Amino acid sequence: MTEDKKDQDWIAKADIKKGAFTKKAAKKGITTAQLQENVLANPEKYDDSTVKQANLRKTLVSLKKKKYKKAEED
Repeated sequence: MTEDKKDQDWIAKADIKKGAFTKKAAKKGITTAQLQENVLANPEKYDDSTVKQANLRKTLVSLKKKKYKKAEED
């Protein structure tokens, strides 16, 4: 099984509520990147769900960057 296939498998199994993290950020009047940084800097101030969403966003953004970097090298 390739690395990309493994990545897709765990993403497909994740319980993702599309737009939930974006909605939380919009409610605070900030971007999702800003909310992610706030949550990861002070996880004790946020509920477990929000911390998990911030970690998931961080992971997905890094996967996307790796994908584009790899495409540029080819």
